[in-house]
Parts: sequence; structure tokens; C-alpha cells
Amino acid sequence: MDKQKNNDVKISVPWYGYVVFVLAILLFSGIFSSSDGVLRALDFNVLNGSFGQIPTDKAMSFRGAGGSGAKDGFLFALELIPAVILALGIVNVIDGLGGLKAAQKLMNPLLKPLLGVPGVSALANIANMQSTDAAAGMVKELVDEGKLTDKERSVIITYQTSGSAFVTNYFSSGAAAFSILLAPIIIPLLVIFVFKIVGANLMRLYFKFIGQ
Repeated sequence: MDKQKNNDVKISVPWYGYVVFVLAILLFSGIFSSSDGVLRALDFNVLNGSFGQIPTDKAMSFRGAGGSGAKDGFLFALELIPAVILALGIVNVIDGLGGLKAAQKLMNPLLKPLLGVPGVSALANIANMQSTDAAAGMVKELVDEGKLTDKERSVIITYQTSGSAFVTNYFSSGAAAFSILLAPIIIPLLVIFVFKIVGANLMRLYFKFIGQ
């Protein structure tokens, strides 16, 4: 059964709530991921950092090479923990300053017709452009707090699963193909984003078809 949400039409948001919401968008969007100087501090992946390299003949991460089974899975999960904890900590600060209320008030008119989800989920959807695990953790927290129904969670998960962390992956792994790319660099990103929205709406149609 879907959880009851608090979707008050009149939402009181302090002025600094809007400022925090804009800063959060910049933080999770990856806009400053390739910037120089202090602006890099406004990027989530930069703040998340990276593990050091083990000095050997070939630089190796702390996971090493050739792992398998439950032990390698444990180390992989260990890699995800810092990003999730950092993201949830940032979201709690944003919420305390009224940023999530600003998101709900500003993004409801956009996300309701586009994805059928409340504006409060905006940061989780934006974070999905950069990080798979952080965005998933943010969705779970919204569900636990009763701000999303089970149906809305399913739509958001469908949106996030398709092309997850597409900005980060595109400008890292995909950069190798930029020299032979026939279309403008922005076009593949737009295609990925459009089909994320298409996938989410297919899930909405599924719920409508089964009468939920």
C-alpha cells in the first residue's frame, strides 16, 4: 500500500532555502567537475574523493586485481559507502535549511507532468546524473520519510536505472570516442536523458494499465 505523503499546496520556504536548493543542483549536476580552482569544491564527486593507489609496478586500487565472490563484493560495497553517507549528510543539511521545500515548490510544476513525481525528488534525480549509489540512497530516505509513495519510487527508479550516472560515465569512459564522434558532443547526452524520461513514463503507463 502506498504511504501517505504530505503534499501541502501552500509551502512556506525561507529565502535561503532557494539559495541552498540552487547550490545543491550545482553540487550534484557535475557542472563543475572539470573546473579549476575553488569551483571544483562545488562538485559532488570531487568532495567524495577517491581511494589512494597501492604503489607497485602497476598502480593498483585498494581492491587489488583478480578478486571474486563475496569478498570482492564486500570491497565493492565498501567503495559505495562514502558516497552514500556524504550524499545523505548533504541532503539532511539541505533539508534543514529549507532546500527540499524549495525543491518541492519549484519542481512540482515540472516533475508532476513530466514524470508524475513530486518536486521533492528533484535532487535525487539530479544526483543520478553523477552518482548511482548516492541517488539511490536519497530515494530510499525520501520513501522512509513518507515523501514518496511506492508507485512514485518505482517511476523514479526506472528513470534512474536507465543511463545511471550518465554525465560522469560519458565524460570519462566516453571521452575516448569524442574524436570520432560525428554528432555534436551534447547530442548523445540529450538522447540518454530523453530515453530516461521515456522509460519512466512507460512505467507510469504500466501502473495505469494495471489500474494502480
